[in-house]
Amino acid sequence: MEDFIFGTVATDELKLLNHRATQEGLQHLHRLSPAIPQPGKPVTLTVVTGPGQPAERMAAYLTTDGREPRGSRGTAETGAAIPFQPGQVMWNTLLWGYIQEWHADLPPQPDGTLVRYKISAWCEQGDETYADWPESKVKIELATDAWFKGKPAPNTVPGDPARGKVFSYIVGKARAPKWAHSAVMYHIFVDRFFPGQGRAWLPAQNLHDRHGGTLWGIAEKLDHIERLGANALWLSPTWPSPTHHGYDVTDYAHTNPLLGGDEALRALVTEAHRRGIRIILDLVCNHISNHHPLFVEALNQSASPYRGWFIFDDSEVGYRSFFGTHHMPQVNLEHPGARQWMLDTAQFWLREFGVDGYRLDHANGPSPDFWPEFTAVCAEANPEAFVFGEVVEPPDVQKAYEGRLHGLLDFHLCDHLRKTYGYRSLPEAQLETFLHRHRAFFPDDDEFVMLTFVDNHDMDRFKFIAGEDTALLKRAAQIQFAQPGTPVIYYGTEVGLSQSVSIKEVKQFDASRAPMVWDEAAQDLDLFEFYQGLVRARTGTGK
Repeated sequence: MEDFIFGTVATDELKLLNHRATQEGLQHLHRLSPAIPQPGKPVTLTVVTGPGQPAERMAAYLTTDGREPRGSRGTAETGAAIPFQPGQVMWNTLLWGYIQEWHADLPPQPDGTLVRYKISAWCEQGDETYADWPESKVKIELATDAWFKGKPAPNTVPGDPARGKVFSYIVGKARAPKWAHSAVMYHIFVDRFFPGQGRAWLPAQNLHDRHGGTLWGIAEKLDHIERLGANALWLSPTWPSPTHHGYDVTDYAHTNPLLGGDEALRALVTEAHRRGIRIILDLVCNHISNHHPLFVEALNQSASPYRGWFIFDDSEVGYRSFFGTHHMPQVNLEHPGARQWMLDTAQFWLREFGVDGYRLDHANGPSPDFWPEFTAVCAEANPEAFVFGEVVEPPDVQKAYEGRLHGLLDFHLCDHLRKTYGYRSLPEAQLETFLHRHRAFFPDDDEFVMLTFVDNHDMDRFKFIAGEDTALLKRAAQIQFAQPGTPVIYYGTEVGLSQSVSIKEVKQFDASRAPMVWDEAAQDLDLFEFYQGLVRARTGTGK
C-alpha cells in the first residue's frame, strides 16, 4: 500500500476483517430505496442477518416528529412499527455460512419530512437484537498502527445490541446546488498560504509549527486564484485551535485570531463573492479539542450538563476520541444537546458570515442519523449551501451517503490516479476499467457529487511521489478534470509545489504542508498555464 488512504481497510488483512464485520450480526448499512426518498412515495429498507444471527421476526420503529424511535418485538413505544419480510438467502464463503436479506416498506411522507428509525430482530424464544452502526467496527487508530508500524491487524470493536442506533432520512431535497456542478475548488491550508498585511512567514523550526498564514493573506492572493480560474475555495479549519491544522477546535463561535479573526473572514468572504468565488469551511463535527471549555468541564465534573455530550469509557485515554488521541475527544452527536450545538454552529456561519457550505471532516464518525438533519438545516440557512464529506471507506459505504450529504471526496479515484501515474504500480488499462465501472457504480453527478483530487494535506504531494515528473502530474490532472465530479486542486500543486521527505518516513502528515511558493522564479509557470487550460475547458472561464 503506497499511501495510507483507507484507514480501516489499509491492508489486505484489514479489508477481510472489515468485510466480515459488515456481514455478521444484524446489518442495515443505511440501505434504502430510493436512496433519495421522494414525496408521496414509499421507501424500502434492506437488512441482512449474518450466519450467527437468529431472526424469526424483524421490525422497524419510526418517528416523523423528531423524537427518538423506540420499540421492542414489533411494538412501538414512540411512532409506529413496520414489520420486515424475509427475502433472499445467500451463501457467504468468507463467513462460511448463509446470510439472509429482509425488506420493509415504510409509508410515504411529505416533502422535507425527517424520518428516524431503529431496527430490531428477535425469535419467539430468545433475545432481541438491534441494528448497529457504523459499518466498519475496526478501531481506526489500531488500523493506523497496522499500516505505519507493521503491527498485527486489530480485532473488531463490538457494538451495543441492546440499544442499537438510530438511522434517518429526509424526504427529498438532498441534492447539491447547481453551482457545485460547475465549480473548480481550490483547497487551501490557511496557515501555509500567505501571511498578508506586509508580514513575513514566522520562523518555524519544522512543518509542525505555525508558519503564519492568515485569511488576510488569502484575500490578498485572490488574484492568483482568479487567474487560475478556480471559483470556490475550501479553507482548512478557521476556528480557534491549539494546533496549526485546526482540526481540534476550542471555540466554534469565532474565527481564530491567529488567522485574522472574524474581521478577516468577513473581508475574505466579501471580496471572494465580489469576484464570483465561493467559500467552503472545513467543519469538524466528530471531535473537538480537549482544551475546549465544554469538554474540560465535562471531564472534571461528573454532574456537568455536558457530561453526556462526550463518551467516557474505561479505555487508556478515558473517553472515546479520534484515532485514539487524547487531544481530540469525540462528540456524542446522539445526545440532543450536543447535536443541536453542532446544527446551530452550521447554521450560524452560513447565515452570519455568508459562507457557502462545508467540507465535513471524518464524516463517517458521527452517529448515522446526524447528516440528513445537518444537510436539511444547512439548506434552511442557505438553500445554495454545498455540504460534502470525507468518508475514507469502501465505495459501497460511500454510496450509502447519497441522500444524506450532497457528495463525498473521491478517495478511490485519487488512489487509482496515484497508483497509475504517481507510483506507476498500476497499468493504464486497469485504470480505464476502473474509471468505467466507478462512474457506473455511483449515481449521476446531479444526484451525488464525487469531488476529485490527486493529492491533499494528508498524503504526499503528487509531484513528489512521481519523482518530480511534471508530465505524470499533467496526465493525472487531465484524467481528473475529465471526470464528472467537481475537481479540487490542492494549493501549490498548480505551480509545482513539492516536498522534501515522505509522510511515511517521518510518520507525520505535515510533510505535505509546506508554505506556498510566491516567487515566480520558483514556480512552474508552464504547469500553471496547463492548469489554467484545464479549468477553462471545464468552466469556460479563467484568465
